[in-house]
Amino acid sequence: MNQQSQHEASHAGRIGPNAIIRVAEALEAAENRAAVEHLFTAAGLAHYLDAMPDAMVDEREVSRLQTALREQLGIARARAISRDAGRRTGDYLLAHRIPKPAQRLLKLLPAGLASQVLIKAIGKNAWTFAGSGHFSAAPGKPVRLTIQNGPICAGAKADEPLCDFYAGTFERLFRVLVQRETQVTETACQAQGAEACVFEARW
Repeated sequence: MNQQSQHEASHAGRIGPNAIIRVAEALEAAENRAAVEHLFTAAGLAHYLDAMPDAMVDEREVSRLQTALREQLGIARARAISRDAGRRTGDYLLAHRIPKPAQRLLKLLPAGLASQVLIKAIGKNAWTFAGSGHFSAAPGKPVRLTIQNGPICAGAKADEPLCDFYAGTFERLFRVLVQRETQVTETACQAQGAEACVFEARW
């Protein structure tokens, strides 16, 4: 490993395995198992085909997977798969990571207050999805959630936002815990040259 590679490795963050597992699930549901095998091989992640990761993964693997997804399917189809993967991640978090008493409490609160509690909780766990990137959020109408230097669009350049995985996850959580009519839209993306990726939650 050369000096530059050592430097990159030492500064690479880690991210929860949902960013890999749920993409495989979403793609298999939309296409077939062969499409998953083709994608993971193209991304250099064929070792996960026998057993999906059960611990934090190198964020660069997530970036490679998203890049391969766009290259294999085109941006429009890749965005749809990525958003579904985000929704599936939200479902996983609701089933396994967010305590049921906390969920019941959030559902009883007024939407504005519930959203403040939720974004605070998201912020505390940002290291699990932003990797070496930075997450911040601001309550209001709309709620704004920001990720700078996240792995989903790392190294990409596009004419449209690409971080549908995050948008799908945030939207699922807000719809279940805050307000069921919530829509989350990425209004700025680093792939488009923005300083950060910005998501707005409206209901």
